[in-house]
Amino acid sequence: MATLRAAGQTGPPADTTRQNVGLTEVVVSASRVEESFLRSPVTVEKLNPRALRLTPAPSFFDAIEHLKGVQVITPSLAFKVINARGFANTTNVRFAQLVDGVDNQAPHIGAPIGNVLGPSDLDINAVEIVPGTASALYGLNAINGLANFRTKNPFNSEGLSVRQQTGLNHLNDPNVKTFGSGGSAENLYSETSLRYAKVLWADKLAFKINGTYLRASDWVANDQTDLFAQGNATTGLLGADNPARDPTNSYGNESSDRSTLTLGGRQYVVARTGYLERDLVDYTIRSLRADGALHYRFRPGTELAYTYRVAGFDNVYQRSNRFGLRDYRLQQHALTLTTPVVQARAYFTRENTGQSYNLRSMGENLERSFKPDARWNADYTGAWNAAVAAGQPIAQAHASARTAADAGRLQPGTEAFNQRLSELQGINNWDVGAALRVRASLLHGEAQVNVAEALRRRGTRVPAQFDLLAGADHRTYIVVPDGNYFINPEPGQDPLADNLTYSKTGGFLQAGGRFFTEKLRLTATVRVDKNDYFDVKFNPRFTAVLSPTQRQNFRLSYQSGYRFASLFEGFSNVNSGQVKRIGGLRVMSDGVFENSYLRTSIDAFNTAVTAAINANTSAQTATEKRQQAIAQNQSRLVKNPYTYLNPEYIRSVEMGYKAAFGPGGRLVADVDFYYNSYRDFIAQVEAYVPVTATGTPITTADLNTVATTLNARAGQARYRLWTNSRSQVRNYGGTAGLRYELASGYLAGANATYTRLARTESGDGLEDGFNTPRWAYNLSAGNENVYQHFGFGLNYRWQQGYYSQTFLVNGTVPAYHTLDAQVSYAVPKADLRFKLGANNVLNNYYTTYLGGPSVGGLYYLAVTYQVL
Repeated sequence: MATLRAAGQTGPPADTTRQNVGLTEVVVSASRVEESFLRSPVTVEKLNPRALRLTPAPSFFDAIEHLKGVQVITPSLAFKVINARGFANTTNVRFAQLVDGVDNQAPHIGAPIGNVLGPSDLDINAVEIVPGTASALYGLNAINGLANFRTKNPFNSEGLSVRQQTGLNHLNDPNVKTFGSGGSAENLYSETSLRYAKVLWADKLAFKINGTYLRASDWVANDQTDLFAQGNATTGLLGADNPARDPTNSYGNESSDRSTLTLGGRQYVVARTGYLERDLVDYTIRSLRADGALHYRFRPGTELAYTYRVAGFDNVYQRSNRFGLRDYRLQQHALTLTTPVVQARAYFTRENTGQSYNLRSMGENLERSFKPDARWNADYTGAWNAAVAAGQPIAQAHASARTAADAGRLQPGTEAFNQRLSELQGINNWDVGAALRVRASLLHGEAQVNVAEALRRRGTRVPAQFDLLAGADHRTYIVVPDGNYFINPEPGQDPLADNLTYSKTGGFLQAGGRFFTEKLRLTATVRVDKNDYFDVKFNPRFTAVLSPTQRQNFRLSYQSGYRFASLFEGFSNVNSGQVKRIGGLRVMSDGVFENSYLRTSIDAFNTAVTAAINANTSAQTATEKRQQAIAQNQSRLVKNPYTYLNPEYIRSVEMGYKAAFGPGGRLVADVDFYYNSYRDFIAQVEAYVPVTATGTPITTADLNTVATTLNARAGQARYRLWTNSRSQVRNYGGTAGLRYELASGYLAGANATYTRLARTESGDGLEDGFNTPRWAYNLSAGNENVYQHFGFGLNYRWQQGYYSQTFLVNGTVPAYHTLDAQVSYAVPKADLRFKLGANNVLNNYYTTYLGGPSVGGLYYLAVTYQVL
C-alpha cells in the first residue's frame, strides 16, 4: 500500500514505497478490539482510504457493493440497503449499521435509511463489513452481519475540505424526460460537502464539522406487472380486459380496493382504477445532513468525544409499501470514551417522520374521496348493464362501466388533485388518509473493559498471550403514541397520552489465548440478553485461528444469534386500507390469533364460491346458488395456526483461509465458507376474524356460519399480524477474493460470492424470501497515479437472476451487470483533485428487486479542494 499523507488527501502520495495492506492493516469490528486484518477470526471486508479514492462509485456507500459477500438493493437513489448471506429485504433489520460504533438506525423502523445519518465522503476513513452473525459481541440483531463506518479523527486529520459533485442521470429513461430526448433540469445531480477540522489546544482539544447537501432526481418505479392477473380467469377476462387489474407500482387497486359484483347473473371481481406511483410522489430527492464533534485527549490513547449528527431529507422509502418521505428528520447525540482499557459510549437518537405518507393509502383514499366504494360500484353496475343492453361485448362493457364510474375522478397534475393529495398527506389514519406521523427515540449505553489489560496494568501477572474482554449494554426505545401507527397498549396506561417504552439489556464475556508461539488463537464468547416481553437468551461464539506462518491463516468459528422484534413488528397499530396491521406481541394482538382464519384460505374459498356460482346454469335463485357454493367449498377455510412472537434464531458455522503471497505480500487471497440454520423467522400473516354486523367476533365452531360470514366483505375484520414462521431454513455459501498489487501502483482484484438456500423444512411460506442471487462477482482495477497525477478506477459487477418473494410481489429478478469507471487528476500545488466517473456507465437499466425502481447510469464530476 502506498505511504499516505493525511487521510483524504487530494494529491498523490509523497512516497511511492509500496507495502501491502494485508500485512500491517488492522480491523476492530471482528472482535471489538484491534487485531490484524489477516488474523481476524471471522470474515471481514474492508475499504481503506486508498480503496475509497480508487473506487469509481459516486460515494463510499455505493462502493460497498463491490465487496465480496455483500448484496446491496436499491429502493431509491439515496436509499440503499446492505445485506449479506441471504434473506434480503428493503428494510433489513437483520443487518446492523454503525458509525464509529454508534448505531444509526431510525428507531421506529429498526434499521437505517441508507446513509442519511451517516458520515460524508470527506470524513470517512474506512469501512469494515462483517458478513455473517455478529450478535454474540454486538447484540444489535446483527444476525446477518454489520457494517462499521470509521470516520477521521480531527487530531490526525486537520484542515478544510470542500467537495462538489455534479452529474446527471435518467439518460434515455422511458419514465421521465431526459437529456437524451429533449432535456430537463430535473435530471441534474448535485452533492456539496464541506469538512473542517482543527486542533485547538496543544494536542488536547480538537473539533470537526461536516455538512452535505444532496439534490437529485430519483429513480422511477413503474412496474406494470399485474399482481392479480387471474382475478377474473373464470370469466375469461385476462390481461388488459381484467377489471381487477393491479399493476405493481400502481396504488388504490389492491386487494382491499376490490369488490365482487354480480353482473348479468355472473360474478366479477372489480378493482378501483388506482394511480401510478409517479403521480403520487415527487421524485426530487433533497437531503441535508451535518455533524460536529469535539474531542478531548487526556493523554495518548485516552480520549473523550462528543458528536452531534442531524439530517433532514425527502426521499422514497420502502417496507411492505412504498412511502414518500417528506421533511423526515433524524438527530443523534453521542458521547464516547476511549482508553487502552475501557471503551464506553452513550447515545440518544430522535426521529420525526415529518410530512411523510404512504403511497398505497394515498392512492386508495384519493379514489374514495372522489367517490366512495359503494357509490362507485353502483355507478359501475348501472353503466355495465346499460352497455350490455346496448349490445357491447362483455370486455368492452367493463371498460365503458369504468369510464362512467370514473367520471369526475381527480386527475394527476390538476390543482384539485394536488390539493386533495396535500389534505390526505395530513390525515393520520390510513383508512381515510395517508400520513406517517411517528416520533420515536432510542437511548443506548454500553461499555466494555479489557480485563486482561487492566490486570496487567495493575501489576497482576497475566500472560500477554491471554485475553479477557467484558461488556454490557442497555437500550430503550421511546415512542410518542400517534393514535394510528403506535399506541401504548400496556394496562393502566393512557393509549394516546403515555409514551410507549421497549427495552433490552445484555452483556458478554470473551476469553481467549494464543498458543504454540502464537500459531494458534482460540476465543470463546458468551452473551446474554433480556428484552421486554421475552425470556433471557444466551448466545455463544467460539473461534479458532491457526497461523502456520505469519502470512497464512486458517479460521473456524461457530456462533448463534437472536433477533428480537423491532418496534414496528411488536407494536404496530396501523389502519391500512381497511386492514388492521398489528404487532405480534400478546399485549397488541390478544385474541386475534385464536379467532381468525388465514386470508389465503379465505381467498381460495371465495374464488371457489365465485367459480361455482358462475358455472351453475340451473334455474336456482342467486341466493340458492350462493348457499350451495358456500356449502361445497367451506372446507377450504383454515383456522389461523400461528401465535404470538418469539425471537428469530440462527446458528452459524464458518471457516476460512486468508494469506499474503509474494514479495511484500503483494497478493492477498481470502476464501470463506459458511452454513446457517434459521428458525422462527419474524414474518407477517394476513388473517380475518368473522364478525357480526356490529363488529362482534364470531367464535362459533359452526363452519357453515363462519363460511357464510366470511363470504361477504362486511363479515370480515381484516388483520395483518406479525408472527413467526414454522419453517426451519438452512442456507450455505462462500466467497473467494484475490487482490494483487502490481508494480507502479496498479491494484487489481477479483471476487466471487456464492449464496444458496439449502432447504426449508416444514415450510409454511411465511419465512422471508431468500431474495439473493446464487452467484455474483466483481472485477476491479485501478491506479492513483498512472502518469503525471492521472489515475483511474474500474469495477465490473455481474449478478445472477434470482427468485424474489416479498409482501408486495413475487417473481424473478433478472440478472444484470454494471460497469463503473472513473478517471482522476490531481493538482498537488493547488490542493485540487478532479474525478470524472460513472456508476453504470453503459446505462443498462436494471432493478435489484421486484417493485423497485429502474436504475440507470449516474454520470458525475467531483472536484475536491483540500487545505491541510
